[in-house]
Amino acid sequence: MEFATLNNGVKMPILGFGVYQIHDPEECERCVLDAISVGYRSIDTAQVYQNEEAVGRAIKKSGVSREEFFITTKVWISNAGYDKAKASIQKSMDKLQLNYLDLVLIHQPFNDYYGTYRAMEEFYKEGKIRAIGISNFYPDRYVDLVEFSEVVPAVNQVETHVFNQQVKAHEIMKKYNTQIESWGPFAEGKNHLFTNSTLQEIGDKYNKSTAQVALRFLIQRDVVVIPKTVNKNRMEENFNVFDFTLTVEEMEKIVALDTGESLFFSHYDPQTVEYIINLGK
Repeated sequence: MEFATLNNGVKMPILGFGVYQIHDPEECERCVLDAISVGYRSIDTAQVYQNEEAVGRAIKKSGVSREEFFITTKVWISNAGYDKAKASIQKSMDKLQLNYLDLVLIHQPFNDYYGTYRAMEEFYKEGKIRAIGISNFYPDRYVDLVEFSEVVPAVNQVETHVFNQQVKAHEIMKKYNTQIESWGPFAEGKNHLFTNSTLQEIGDKYNKSTAQVALRFLIQRDVVVIPKTVNKNRMEENFNVFDFTLTVEEMEKIVALDTGESLFFSHYDPQTVEYIINLGK
């Protein structure tokens, strides 16, 4: 496993396992146990996913020592603000059966996220959270938070894949020493990612799948990835991306796939913001 060193010296696996949309508790627990058996140690969940308990049970049942894991959760919009956030983070720890968290992110840049961040800063100083950060913060709100907070976010988790490579946002994060992390590294299959001819051609050379090439591209760009799948064979495939290296020419071919636009949503669209805010209320 390769690691990204965060701005406070904490090492985060560059490849983890995401549990977004694995709603059934038994299935989620089984998936996390499968992922752990494959070798994953970084697990990414969130309050709004409603599966923290299942993740916690899998961690407990795995028999792997707590110190080997890197566990991330995220504070949802309805829990924003200093008091609510502090209570919700403690509740997340209880659900996960953990006495500390490796990374806590603000899930969306809405409601009183400054109050949320203050609560996270306190937990961080107390040693209950090893690193704190944000998710879905566009460059404007990201810079605003950085400039008016005591602790620079260690991570910003944003939509990042071959069709939306976040080049400008990544440059700004590098300026302030925040690690970029990808959600949706496969773009959820949009734009026919899994049958893309460029990725297929490169994959054929290394006897790798388009998915493996897509992950390898991001990893070589120093992007942390958390692919999600409920299939153990795919978990193994996604994990097996450290035995080949893309050439400069191959990287450039994939760079050319970038559209510079989201395939999912825009926080600049009022209707989208209304929809996101009402989720999990």
